[in-house]
Amino acid sequence: MSVYNPMDSDFAFTLGIEEEYQIIDPDTRELRSYITQILEPGRMILREQIKPEMHQSIVEVGTKPCRTIAEARAEITHLRGTIAGLASRHGLKIAAAGTHPFSSWMTQEITQHERYDAMVGEMQDAALQLLIFGMHCHVGMPSNETAIELMNVARYICPHLLALSTSSPFWMGRNTGFKSYRSVVFSGFPRTGTPPSFNSAGEFERYIQLLINTGCIDNGKKIWWDLRPHPFFGTLEFRVCDIATRVEECLALAAVMQALIVKFYIMFEENTTFRVYRRALINENKWRAQRWGLETKMIDFGKRTEVETKALVYEIVKLVDDVVDMLGSRKEVEYLLKIAEGGSSADRQLRIFAETNDLRAVVDNLVAETMEGVELLTPQG
Repeated sequence: MSVYNPMDSDFAFTLGIEEEYQIIDPDTRELRSYITQILEPGRMILREQIKPEMHQSIVEVGTKPCRTIAEARAEITHLRGTIAGLASRHGLKIAAAGTHPFSSWMTQEITQHERYDAMVGEMQDAALQLLIFGMHCHVGMPSNETAIELMNVARYICPHLLALSTSSPFWMGRNTGFKSYRSVVFSGFPRTGTPPSFNSAGEFERYIQLLINTGCIDNGKKIWWDLRPHPFFGTLEFRVCDIATRVEECLALAAVMQALIVKFYIMFEENTTFRVYRRALINENKWRAQRWGLETKMIDFGKRTEVETKALVYEIVKLVDDVVDMLGSRKEVEYLLKIAEGGSSADRQLRIFAETNDLRAVVDNLVAETMEGVELLTPQG
């Protein structure tokens, strides 16, 4: 067993989690364009941890950097409880799912901001349709070079994480046939999907600079890959997941991302590593994940064979078994097995719709599951 303990380092592979919530009218179950009314009192309480998004019916929050999953749990439950409390002041609810089951992007109000005006001006309906909700997880990095090395390897696991997180089977009142239709909508943006591999941090930086010099982007934040070195935070950012409906699902995904990165880092330190696979091969698994979620097989490209996705979840949990205790995240990581056996949020939504034939019932259940284990916090004043 390695003597290296990541918790001894200054950066300690810190965790940061961002979530994008839906603002729900409990009478109609529709999205409500209301972030402006929530934002000002929210900033008094959460400061920089609350942000507007392009659509007024989306509210984004982010945790502080957390050294442990226990800290992340406290942050996420506080953020969900606070935003739900702010919404309740106006008779509204929040929900966590990758898409709203039936609200239309064509009726949503856009937040007035120079950044969003420019985005709509450049990308037109592709931007206006971006009524989707994700979860991003940042893992602290010791260096830019390490971030590139770990991204090259960790790209392979992104489809598996997507399958576990799927929460967007419906779009504008239709059963899309996808477990993650959010991924389909987002693919209309440039510079999305599986990242390429890079030989060094220098090569990656030259790529970014070329795009800036040629007017493609104005900064590295407009690289929207499923996994990217964050241009300002010094983190490796997983962006592949639909937002997790339940807090326990969110924490399980964040915990395994941290554990996988620590595992891969230890392997580098011990001069062992995983293969780096071509983007075209990883994309085959991503297609399966967004289409069928956990109810499919993925390709094990090392063995050159198909394997049940649920079985691969067990393999992932086994892979990180020797690091989860030092990270204090065994319970959270092993929750992935419950997701594998019981299904993702998308599976539950589809089951409820099959039983009720009522998308409003789906929304009601999303609202309830979003607040499982969360105390509603009602700010004073």
